[in-house]
Amino acid sequence: MLKTIECPRCQEIFTTSGEFQETKKVICPRCNLEGKVSFKSSDKYIIEAQNLHKIYDGGKIRVHALQGVSLQIKKGEMVAIMGVSGCGKTTLLNCLSGLDSLTEGSILIEGRNLNAMSDEEKTDYRATKMGFIFQFYNLLPVLSAIENVELPLLVAKIKPAVARKRALEALKMVGLDGWESHKPSELSGGQRQRVTIARSLVNHPLIVFGDEPTGDLDSKTSEEIMNLLCRLNAEYKQTFILVTHDSKIAEKTHRVLVMGSGVIKKEYRPMLR
Repeated sequence: MLKTIECPRCQEIFTTSGEFQETKKVICPRCNLEGKVSFKSSDKYIIEAQNLHKIYDGGKIRVHALQGVSLQIKKGEMVAIMGVSGCGKTTLLNCLSGLDSLTEGSILIEGRNLNAMSDEEKTDYRATKMGFIFQFYNLLPVLSAIENVELPLLVAKIKPAVARKRALEALKMVGLDGWESHKPSELSGGQRQRVTIARSLVNHPLIVFGDEPTGDLDSKTSEEIMNLLCRLNAEYKQTFILVTHDSKIAEKTHRVLVMGSGVIKKEYRPMLR
């Protein structure tokens, strides 16, 4: 398995591999500080992924979208995934969330093996422990803001009165109290994305996945939405994993993973955090 390490002396981030339950000596490649690392599942990591491969086989066309990706994400961490179009970042997001299956590799979420879950178990886990923010909102046009936000709770068979109360709280949390009865067509792009964020948080998820959450917004609104996500991350300690092409958005996260050709080419911690 792979482990990400931050040197306590120089803050260099590097990775090393080892067998499960193994303890081995490591040396920082930057300052040569020696230390030891233990390879075991840790409760400080909410996601641990090892050697992820994803192959799309369309007959004549075979695409190796993920080519041995390994990573660890801490509880409460906000991580950005960057890279050019087609590098595998959305595929990685979909595999980490269980929306897409792996060709090879393993993913532990809260210490649970995602591969071992049935489709029904994955669906239940996403409904109760995950939230999703999409670039194009995915709001139902015939429903009001509050109806869109409470919908996942009703699908999960939460009592209507409880669902309505939590939806109101979520809209207030994103600054949309007073806009509950408005339909998506009556809201600005930034307001629609706030509704999407409220919907992603209404089930109090442990992990929020965002696929280009500011990609359809102007620069000013993008900054407002990202500042909102950073505030929610700081206040509620939820884990955020965001795919983005915007370096200004990535700079506001705790850690940036840069992908290319189906692998993580590098990672760094932005100066702003």
